[in-house]
Amino acid sequence: MPRKTILVQSEVLGRGNDELGMLLMSKFLDLLNDSKTKPASLLFLNTGVKLVAEGSWALAHLKKLEEQGVQILACGTCLDFFGLTDKLKVGRPTDMLATIDSLLNSDVVCL
Repeated sequence: MPRKTILVQSEVLGRGNDELGMLLMSKFLDLLNDSKTKPASLLFLNTGVKLVAEGSWALAHLKKLEEQGVQILACGTCLDFFGLTDKLKVGRPTDMLATIDSLLNSDVVCL
């Protein structure tokens, strides 16, 4: 079976209205938890790392996915940029080499 990595590049899903984007991301994560098929990993870049940090509304969704075997990876450079390195609450930080490796060794879906 192909290895899937979902690349999460933002706190919201889609562009335009951020309130709608947050609702869409919440629904996406909720339904992904209920899906029989899971990705191998979720890779968080740019403002997407805010979803894995302290205070995020998405932590419960992401912890449940991690418990189901989904690898949660957060860009270390992005965490540092936003001052979130010490506030990571789910998953683990990754560097750009590991990010490249993950992307090149899987089918990638971007959000």
